[in-house]
Amino acid sequence: MKLINAILIILVLLLQHRLWFGKNSIGDYLTLKERVAHQSEQNLKLEQRNKLLYADIDDLKNGLEAIEENARNELGMIKEGEVFFRVIPKEN
Repeated sequence: MKLINAILIILVLLLQHRLWFGKNSIGDYLTLKERVAHQSEQNLKLEQRNKLLYADIDDLKNGLEAIEENARNELGMIKEGEVFFRVIPKEN
């Protein structure tokens, strides 16, 4: 009976060692769980950015207002009859 108890105790200790320190242990699980949470957060940010880009693409495909706005902001274009004022900041 003592031999069986000793074998069972050794078996439990080996399994516990493997659970806490071996491959795929609890420490590995917690590390992977943290990495998954971080990756999920990055995925959400990228999905939001993609939605904004798709909205910009739709605006450019369907509306002239978006094209005009981009031309004004990026290329400095103005319409006929408009007056352009350029404000130069004063250097100290």
